[in-house]
Amino acid sequence: MYYETIFIVNPDVSQENTEALTDGLIQRVEKAGGRIVKREYWGSRPLAYAINKRKRGHYTLLVTDGEPQAIKALEEGIRLEERIMRFLTTSITKLSDDPSPLMRRRSSTAETQETKSEAQDEAPAEASADVAQSSEETVSEASA
Repeated sequence: MYYETIFIVNPDVSQENTEALTDGLIQRVEKAGGRIVKREYWGSRPLAYAINKRKRGHYTLLVTDGEPQAIKALEEGIRLEERIMRFLTTSITKLSDDPSPLMRRRSSTAETQETKSEAQDEAPAEASADVAQSSEETVSEASA
């Protein structure tokens, strides 16, 4: 059976410490006989509502394969960790290798921005070529 766990870490904690915290939780799951199938760090994102007077948090997704004891070990580790503000675990029946919808949206946004920057890099080169060509035409008209 597969389980999907999303947890939100206090925004005062650095990204490196969030990754270290996630590694510790993964070790707990593996000791309990489970395995992590997917791990995604979604970054620091705004919360829908304030939690402990915080308006942002580090979001992390873990998809776990294993017995319910592995999930109990993960949730126990999360409950003991003061830096984690909220978490939610759901069981899923079908495992997908595709990135989560949030990661797909983030990668498509990055690709769009990359395409725009490439277009902006090409635009000045084309503009300077047009300017050079019009300058040549002006010079040839003036000499005629």
